[in-house]
Amino acid sequence: MAGAGKAGVAAVRLRAASKVYGRGASAVTALDAVTLEIPRGSFTAVMGPSGSGKSTFLHCAAGLDGLTSGSAFIGGTDLSGMNETQLTKLRRERIGFVFQSFNLVQALTVEQNMMLPLRWAKQKPDAAWREEILRRVGLADRAGRRPSELSGGQQQRVAIARALVTRPDVIFGDEPTGALDTVTAKEILALLRSCVDETGQTVVMVTHDPGAASYADTVVFLADGRLSSRMDNPTADRVAERMTHLGAWA
Repeated sequence: MAGAGKAGVAAVRLRAASKVYGRGASAVTALDAVTLEIPRGSFTAVMGPSGSGKSTFLHCAAGLDGLTSGSAFIGGTDLSGMNETQLTKLRRERIGFVFQSFNLVQALTVEQNMMLPLRWAKQKPDAAWREEILRRVGLADRAGRRPSELSGGQQQRVAIARALVTRPDVIFGDEPTGALDTVTAKEILALLRSCVDETGQTVVMVTHDPGAASYADTVVFLADGRLSSRMDNPTADRVAERMTHLGAWA
């Protein structure tokens, strides 16, 4: 696994992080005192049975949802001390998101969709970086196309380009290959892997697919909102076997 990078500060940290929905007898603990550090320049997959807290983990780690107790950090920044305006700025400038649904603006071109985060942040685009991103995701010859003219895999490449354009500290993926066929999914996973290996990005990906998880350096397993175990240098077979021993499957 890649090193921790700048001054040894992890890219993502959770300290006794808990998230409870509802109150009283109807309260549901979706995340239960999770403590975890994810190094800079690494690829981490987050797995667990349905209802294990995977999506809650991602939403809280990325500042999309607040914790009930504990703390979450992006680098050295404590998210729990930030208001919504500050969180919005942090998400725009330091975090990239790739979801199962591509969330592209149909009226805009590939390049315009890719550049949206910079427009929202009122930052001037760097022409060389724009060309580099388009080349990296394999869309340099399709910059003027609209999403309706692209395949599903190409649309997800646009979403990844959009996530990369601000040079974020962390890219969070929520089932980024869930809507793709297996061949296209492998291409997208290889692209995310190259973001880590070639440019030192940090990728945190929620997935239910052992094959997808095998592209990561480390797999973190959740069960019933708790951190159950972790696996370094995963293979699809080892991940699938571990999944049969989590939570209600145990």
